[in-house]
Amino acid sequence: MASRKKVLLKVIILGDSGVGKTSLMNQYVNKKFSTQYKATIGADFLTKEVMVDDRLVTMQIWDTAGQERFQSLGVAFYRGADCCVLVYDVNNNRSFETLDSWRDEFLIQASPRDPENFPFVVLGNKIDMEESKRVVSQKRAMTWCQSKGNIPYFETSAKEAINVETAFQTIAKNALQQETDADFYNDFPDPIKIDNDTSKYDSCGC
Repeated sequence: MASRKKVLLKVIILGDSGVGKTSLMNQYVNKKFSTQYKATIGADFLTKEVMVDDRLVTMQIWDTAGQERFQSLGVAFYRGADCCVLVYDVNNNRSFETLDSWRDEFLIQASPRDPENFPFVVLGNKIDMEESKRVVSQKRAMTWCQSKGNIPYFETSAKEAINVETAFQTIAKNALQQETDADFYNDFPDPIKIDNDTSKYDSCGC
């Protein structure tokens, strides 16, 4: 088999503070869960090698701080992402309602080439809590995901390792698809602009 270049997939996990982003990442990469809660400062990442469609890929999973004060760090972390995972806590209504702003923020900061088709995956975490505490129904979450272009949706428990592996398999698959599409575009030289329309660049404040 011809050696193919090693693929590095960059995955960003976003969501409010305390929804379980770090726990999901640790459960997936290290198969561990800790009850000791420590807020992520800035961002942190773990890597994991996985097989996707007979290809060995390295997933670089970035876990970002959920607090507003760290959101200004966004651009550097978001750029070059191949998939964005939006996490909320099924027992916390506000964490679900902020998914829209996390998604919008990501698209602004990462400015992917094709925002309409950029792969997102939504995880409704903490389904191990008793049913009576649950405030966001599966139907409501799925309706939101469908309205955003049929985003894949998984209900997970980082604590009980429910659906975590399955969700990340989908995340890896979708991220690889994004990376492959990008390669397709990169194989062509940049088109030469014939019209001299510079007006749209004038207001670009860096």
